[in-house]
Amino acid sequence: MGIEIKDLFHYADEYVKECDWKDMALLKTCLCSLGIVIGTLVPKQKKKPVFIITSLVFLATYIPIMFKFVRSVLASKDKLFQ
Repeated sequence: MGIEIKDLFHYADEYVKECDWKDMALLKTCLCSLGIVIGTLVPKQKKKPVFIITSLVFLATYIPIMFKFVRSVLASKDKLFQ
């Protein structure tokens, strides 16, 4: 009787529904700090490939997040001015 991945996704969805922007800011700050700690542990000779990979991952995740955010802002403005 273990927890399946789909259960973890469900729990995460429920948690996010309860969060406000301050909770999300804390979560993002925590993850950023963890990334910095991990980055300091990367050996000097491996930093360039790690930087390239993490930069690509950042762009691949940041662009859709910002697209969704801007779309949400525009939809909110439309509702506000109706």
